[in-house]
Amino acid sequence: MSEPHDQAWLVRPDGSAILGHGPFSTAEQPPSGGVAFYVQRYGLDDPAPWKIPASVERLTAAELEARQGRVVAPACAWEEIDAGPFAEVFQEVMDSIRRGVFEKTVPVVVERGRLENGSPANLAAAMTHQAFPRMAYAWFEGERGFAGATPEVLFSLQGNRLQTMALAGTAKREERLVFAVDEKEIREHEYVAQSLVAKLGDLGRVTCGERTILDLGALVHFLTPIEVELNESYGPGEWIRRLHPTPALGPLPRTPGTLAQLIAWRQRLGCPAEFGAPFGVWDNGRFDAVVAIRGVWWEGDRLRLPAGCGVIEASRLVNEWRELRLKREAVKEALG
Repeated sequence: MSEPHDQAWLVRPDGSAILGHGPFSTAEQPPSGGVAFYVQRYGLDDPAPWKIPASVERLTAAELEARQGRVVAPACAWEEIDAGPFAEVFQEVMDSIRRGVFEKTVPVVVERGRLENGSPANLAAAMTHQAFPRMAYAWFEGERGFAGATPEVLFSLQGNRLQTMALAGTAKREERLVFAVDEKEIREHEYVAQSLVAKLGDLGRVTCGERTILDLGALVHFLTPIEVELNESYGPGEWIRRLHPTPALGPLPRTPGTLAQLIAWRQRLGCPAEFGAPFGVWDNGRFDAVVAIRGVWWEGDRLRLPAGCGVIEASRLVNEWRELRLKREAVKEALG
């Protein structure tokens, strides 16, 4: 497998995939025709997030996986995490919740490591071998990049039809039965679902599906599908501003102050700027965006593996620390 340089790809919710080859040009808006990738930071502060590839291939998820060839498991040496910084942030979060500043927010912990054998191409290739409903994504920019296999769609937009989801609440697969009746996990999920419905209710006819359990193998999550028949048309940039971050990855209530505080906590804990941000592809009027989670970030041979947890008043530090570990272990398992 050759080393990819300046490449991007995204597997979309319908199983199709867009693979873009660099060099990429940047733009403030997507082109009226053609393909552009949306590569942005969590704070949406990159003024030119649209990356237009020199050439494009349209594949299926299976074809993209085959293109990567046999996965050679990279050797990653992971460092032990110091729980102290996260515990300090967790206490600050709980104090803010008690003061009424937040109902919910999502701090992040980052596991660091080094790539001892293999290459970032091996990391990214492993992510394309993850089965649906995980959607593989990747971005290579010189010596930097990230790749993952996310279960979370921010939204898909085509014509006047917008599809999104509430995805929140996490447990081990073997805990599925008790997870289904766990009051704290259900409450956390409903925060997300109700917030999304409230945001979308005045924009068109909203159809909210039933809450189900999404089985990802090692982990399970609550999932509520949401669809909107829109009253009027907006470009993808407007929908991104309206929907990002969802309460699954952001603060509730979402205000400039609560968002700035969450970004400050993320920076203190060394979180990659793109973690939890929208990553999408514009394809001749169709736009699909996923939430960039369940992935690994690299710069040279240095690695970062972030994971976030939803914190509400009922949260406890030991339980959230366990959830963060489960999410990171799921990524490591994907890497082989």
